[in-house]
Amino acid sequence: MRRSWKELLSKFAMFVVTSSVGTVIDLGLHWVLATYAFRGNYWGSFWIAPTISFEVAAIANFCIAYFFVWTERITQHNTRSFFRHLAAYNAACIGAYFLKLIAMQGFHFLFVSLHWMQDSTLEPVLCNLLGLCFSGGFNFFMSEFVIFNKTNKNNTYIND
Repeated sequence: MRRSWKELLSKFAMFVVTSSVGTVIDLGLHWVLATYAFRGNYWGSFWIAPTISFEVAAIANFCIAYFFVWTERITQHNTRSFFRHLAAYNAACIGAYFLKLIAMQGFHFLFVSLHWMQDSTLEPVLCNLLGLCFSGGFNFFMSEFVIFNKTNKNNTYIND
């Protein structure tokens, strides 16, 4: 079903505002892990820490999306519906994660080549934030047009 620009922009604005919770969780947990658990360890700071922080943030963002952003598109709020949507959302997040990771690595190598922020505990977090800009757009697209999609003109929804 075709959406109006007003509806799409409204959903996107809500998505951006509520996704800030996940961004704070992702960046905060990534900083804690990169600073205390994996300090000085490239694989820990740029692969393991962002994987853990992204998944925790994805679950938090899903709960916000399910109960607030796209709640009117879910006809039955029950355990089965919750976990079916969570599985689809998490699958989309895996794609977004790989997009984020590629962008994050690109920014890291750019910073290394320019000798910016080397030996800074904030460098992995900044690379993560820049990568999240790419993955956020992908997550919105998947949520709006696949996971919580409208199916017809009568405003019925799939995935219930």
